Amino acid sequence: MGSEMCIRDRQKKQVDLFSVINVVILTGLSLLCLMPIINVLAISFSERAAVEAGKVVFWPVDFTTAAYEYVLKDRGFLDSLMVSIARVIVGPVLNLVLCILCAYPLSKSDARFRARKVYVWIFLFATLFNGGLIPTYMVVKKTGLINSFWSLIIPGAVPVTYVIMMMNFFRSLPKELEEAALIDGANQWQICWRVIVPLSKASIATITLFCIVSHWNAWFDGMLYFNTSDGQPLGTFLHNMVVNSGLDVMKSTTDVETLAQLMKVSSQTTKAAQIFLAMLPILIIYPFMRKYFTKGIVMGSVKG
Repeated sequence: MGSEMCIRDRQKKQVDLFSVINVVILTGLSLLCLMPIINVLAISFSERAAVEAGKVVFWPVDFTTAAYEYVLKDRGFLDSLMVSIARVIVGPVLNLVLCILCAYPLSKSDARFRARKVYVWIFLFATLFNGGLIPTYMVVKKTGLINSFWSLIIPGAVPVTYVIMMMNFFRSLPKELEEAALIDGANQWQICWRVIVPLSKASIATITLFCIVSHWNAWFDGMLYFNTSDGQPLGTFLHNMVVNSGLDVMKSTTDVETLAQLMKVSSQTTKAAQIFLAMLPILIIYPFMRKYFTKGIVMGSVKG
């Protein structure tokens, strides 16, 4: 009896030690991930001289909001911000609707949908191979979408990976629900939107979060499909801003108030302010959808 208690105490101590080490490692990794964000935030709220002298690390030096005042008056930044806001509204909605319309029939059994395996293999093939950058650009150009807002939406309207994820989630739901709905006289369209979709909040929230982050962070398609800066999303604007050093407006402006404001900021502080403002919407959205995130990923992988 005494030996069993000793073994239990030893196992408990080992578990406690593992928990402590695990917490320490995860806390350290979390802080490492947060450090760049904190540094960017500190730079954005610091005076120009302190930033240029390299004095700012994780806390603002000579606190000021001049960088944000300048950025929020920048017409190019605001236009790109509005394009990205429109994109994360239209894009994820279209992605989600098409995902549901593709995943629902693919979630049926082979007996009810005989061509199911053929379509599943086509979707799987599409995840591994695609037409490539040049053919995609040629298609977008031939359809007249160059310099169009829809060139940011339509080429990626059907995210195949998310279709497969949602299909697996639908297949994990009890078949009795569909059978009961059929007995009550519902058709397939009503079953999809009134039974299956309401039960798929976890999967829908997960895919919506992925789509929002993907659309918000996208920058390459704005460079590829737009010949001018007008209409480009925020990601492309930030990429061009980071690549181009300095405040180009100082070279052309003659307005005294503008010059006085520009003397309070630098390219580093304005870049930091723009980058933090671009991160802010995702940082706000994620906590509200976090409770669905893990559940959606796990449940979507139950069945193949």
